Amino acid sequence: MNAYLIKKPVITERSLSLANKQNVYTFEVLMNAHKGQIKQAVEDVFDVKVLEVNTVVRHRVKKKTGKKRIGTVSPKTKKAYVKLAEGQTIALFDTGGNE
Repeated sequence: MNAYLIKKPVITERSLSLANKQNVYTFEVLMNAHKGQIKQAVEDVFDVKVLEVNTVVRHRVKKKTGKKRIGTVSPKTKKAYVKLAEGQTIALFDTGGNE
C-alpha cells in the first residue's frame, strides 16, 4: 500500500469549491510520487474510484519577513488534483453545500 505518498489534504476555499463543483480533491504528495502511484494510494486509503490525476509542482519561494527582514525559504512541494467517479466522495472534505 502506498499510503505514505499522501502527506496531507489541501483544504482551502479553492479546493473546497473544486470538491463541490467538479468532484476534484486536492492532496499534497511526495515529490517523487507519480500519477499512477497517487491514484493507487487514494483508491486504497479512501476506498474510492479515481478517474484522473493531475499534478502541480510549486517551486521553492524566497521571502523576507519580520522586522529584521530575515530571509526564509518555503520548500518545493507537489500537489495532486484527484478527480473521482460520479457519486464518490471523500469524507475528509466537508464541502457543506452546493455553492
